[in-house]
Amino acid sequence: MNEKVSIIVPVFNERENLETFVRVLFQTLESTEEDFEVLFVDDGSTDGSDSYLETLPEKDSRIKLILFRRNFGQTAAMTAGFDYATGSILIPIDADMQNDPRDIPSVLSKLREGYDVVSCWRRNRKDPWLSRRLPSKLANRLISFISGVRLHDYGCTLKGYRREVVAHIRLYGEMHRFIPVYASWAGARVVEIPVNHNPRVAGTSKYGLNRTFKVILDLITVKMLGSYSTKPMYFFGGIGMISCGAGFLCAILTLLEKYYSGVKAHNNPLLLLAVFLFIVGIQFILMGLVAELVIRTYFESQNKVPYIVRHIRHNKNRSGPGISDSNDQS
Repeated sequence: MNEKVSIIVPVFNERENLETFVRVLFQTLESTEEDFEVLFVDDGSTDGSDSYLETLPEKDSRIKLILFRRNFGQTAAMTAGFDYATGSILIPIDADMQNDPRDIPSVLSKLREGYDVVSCWRRNRKDPWLSRRLPSKLANRLISFISGVRLHDYGCTLKGYRREVVAHIRLYGEMHRFIPVYASWAGARVVEIPVNHNPRVAGTSKYGLNRTFKVILDLITVKMLGSYSTKPMYFFGGIGMISCGAGFLCAILTLLEKYYSGVKAHNNPLLLLAVFLFIVGIQFILMGLVAELVIRTYFESQNKVPYIVRHIRHNKNRSGPGISDSNDQS
């Protein structure tokens, strides 16, 4: 029996696209004969999307509707969908019909090959080059370089996840696009497949150049959380040691110039730079100590552990000497 599939659809002011999207989505899902549910998360729409969505659960029991009181953003909408979904496979998709619901079977097929995350790549993207495709390409390369998870398209909402992979991930800001990074760092198997991308025929895009800057700031946060969340002293202390080392070097240069070039120390700007770098270095080291205390308090007060278990095997009925029994011929 196939696992239950939860389709998560964040919606914000997409009234003109919803009827077409719902029709194509259900035609696709019903043709797969999957056990599925569809969760629409209305993110504070003001164009009547919420009124239309409210009529859907009455028509089909497989539809769930989550209405936000105001606009909280796409990451919040996806988080709500993950929280209220009951399937073991989670597939978010936009409702603007630029993501093609007909690609969902390909995502499911890849997940059932044994992958934990299927990221979709809009290879032939139908968006303006300067305002959308170029910033996206640069952002994707930057994310791939810093995270070490090489994907062509982090921004495509259509993805496939196994529930156990996203269960431990808490999302804030605009961080839904970084789920493959979090999952890969936790040991998940991530794969990327090309999918269709359609030009927008109705409604207006909710994305702009300002989102690129948000992505960069979120990327810094992700890198910090992923690499230094349990050892912040390595980051702050490392910067502090480099700063102190540079200060020490400047102090040595100040002395050399005093004795070999006759430059008075109080007239040498290197002395001020040495003092400044030492002070900054000590401050960073102290920040690392404070961060260590905060992290330890966080983990110990909430009984958190700094690891993620994939699976535990244990035969409770076995109490003998173990595997060597099978080779015991006596």
